[in-house]
Amino acid sequence: MIILYHNPESEDSNKCLEILETSKHNHEIIKYKDKPLDAVKLRKIIKLLNVSPIEIIRTRDVLWIEKFQHIVDSGIDFSEEEYIQILIKYPELIERPIIINGDKAVIGKPARKIFDIIT
Repeated sequence: MIILYHNPESEDSNKCLEILETSKHNHEIIKYKDKPLDAVKLRKIIKLLNVSPIEIIRTRDVLWIEKFQHIVDSGIDFSEEEYIQILIKYPELIERPIIINGDKAVIGKPARKIFDIIT
């Protein structure tokens, strides 16, 4: 079963959903803004993506810039756990879409990256 952490407001997320629907792959859609991730799931996703937490943060998002960028710019870095807590509190900062297929995962930007794990 392929899992799509989906945001219907995201063009890339909608393109990934369309790919899944047309390719007839069995999939589950999780609207992560409506059903927020907990720390355990978020850590698992980060591990599957093989990235650090900062790499799944939308650092160009106005929310990030207004609330957190000045801290990073001042030379203070957040710990991995602090980044995870930020993402739990502000799920809109999570880069999207995230697609998981077993032990493989990608961020579907651009949407064609989904093919890296579904073929």
